[in-house]
Amino acid sequence: MHHADTGTPNAKSFPAAVGFRVKSGWATAVLLVGPVKLPRVIDRRVLKLSDPAAPQSSQPYHAVLEMSEEKGRQVLERLVNAVQSFTKRSVTELLRDYRNAGCDVRSAVLVVGSEIDPASIKNPHIRAHALEGRLFRTTLADAVCSYGLQCSAVIEKEAYSKAASVLRRPEDDLKRVVSALGRSLRMPWRADEKTAAVAAWMALL
Repeated sequence: MHHADTGTPNAKSFPAAVGFRVKSGWATAVLLVGPVKLPRVIDRRVLKLSDPAAPQSSQPYHAVLEMSEEKGRQVLERLVNAVQSFTKRSVTELLRDYRNAGCDVRSAVLVVGSEIDPASIKNPHIRAHALEGRLFRTTLADAVCSYGLQCSAVIEKEAYSKAASVLRRPEDDLKRVVSALGRSLRMPWRADEKTAAVAAWMALL
C-alpha cells in the first residue's frame, strides 16, 4: 500500500522529519517540512512492517501460542527475521523516495500504543499483543536509526500534551493546526495520520 503526495518546491530549504503511528505489521508515516511554526505535509503513506509472503509475520507471537516450545521458537525466529528484513526494505524505500523528492530527513518520532513490559502480563493473548507492539516499535526504530536519523518514541495518549510542551503551543491550537494540515491531501486524514503528523512536528525541532 502506497499513498504519496511528494514533490513540493523549496522542500530543500527547510528541515524535514517523519512521524510514524506504529501498529502490528504496519505503520502510518507522515512527512513534514518546516518552518517549525507552520509546517507542511509532503507525504502520507502506509508502511508495511511485515512480509505479505509470510502472513503470520503481522502477528508472530500469536502465531506460536499453540505450538510446542521448540517448534514455537523456530517459527518465531523465522517470522521475526521476516519482520526485520521487510521493515528495513520498507524504510529504505521510504527514505529514498523522500530524498528523491528533495527532503533531507534528519529525525523521526514513533507513536506507540503503550510501553508496558510484556513480562508483567499474565494473559498469554494480551502478552502476545504487547510483545508484537514492542517488536514492531523496536524493529522500525532500529531500521530508521541505521540511516543515521535521530529517533524517539511517544505514547499515543501523551502525544499532544508532549508536543504542546516541546513546541510551546496550546494543545487545542496544535489539534486545530494538525487537522488543517490534512486538507491539502486527497487521502484520508484520520487519528493515525494526525498523531503521526504531530510526532513529525516535534521531530522538526
